[in-house]
Amino acid sequence: MKFSLNLNKIALLRNARGDNYPNLEEYANQAIDLGVDGLTLHPRPDHRHATSADVISIAELCKKREVDFNLEGNPFSEELGNFLGFKNLVKETQPDQITLVPDSPSQITSDHGWESGPHDALLKTEINHFKNMSSNSKISLFVDQLKDRKPNIDIIEYARLIGVDGIEIHTGNFSKSIENGDFSTIKPLSILISKTNSTNLFVNAGHDLNLFNLPELIKIGGVNEVSIGHAVITESLKNGFADTIKSYINLIKGTL
Repeated sequence: MKFSLNLNKIALLRNARGDNYPNLEEYANQAIDLGVDGLTLHPRPDHRHATSADVISIAELCKKREVDFNLEGNPFSEELGNFLGFKNLVKETQPDQITLVPDSPSQITSDHGWESGPHDALLKTEINHFKNMSSNSKISLFVDQLKDRKPNIDIIEYARLIGVDGIEIHTGNFSKSIENGDFSTIKPLSILISKTNSTNLFVNAGHDLNLFNLPELIKIGGVNEVSIGHAVITESLKNGFADTIKSYINLIKGTL
């Protein structure tokens, strides 16, 4: 399993004072030095945390440091003020991974995944555009773990038909359940991961993962990469950035 660090919350802290402190590239380099496999940014049109300039600079840094850059966002997000638009950011940065998320500008955080709807034809068209403009990018859909309280198996065929390379499972429900001592979400998540891996799609996971619930995901296995940001920065307030990153790496790589 790989570990991609989401830098959004560091950018959010920087933006609170309107200066370049904390410096995003400094923390990006430190994380790479400590051994993360990649970096993730999810810019919103209002630039409330990661900006378009951040996306370009971190993508360049990842190429220089030879780690993966994962660009997350809504494929339908158009240019708005200083926001360059998701499609333009893909073309400019040529990310290693593109994670498509159906978030709206008003959402505080990504709270649901894709499902079939009126957007299907346009989404498939956008995915083809991404493949043409950034041919080496692996594209995934952010998807829900459950549908009608059962493993969201239908999403596998949907992802294949829409033309992506993989899925990123929204682990919010799983994470909250583990936190509350409810382990019933483990089996449906395991089924979804296993059935997806039986196809040609890869499986990533992210949202609300932390040092407490991540061991349960690791036990399931079959996940290519986890993307974690909020918990890392929160835990860094107690334990320091470097020690927190090391704890995640040691856990994910099985050295704890």
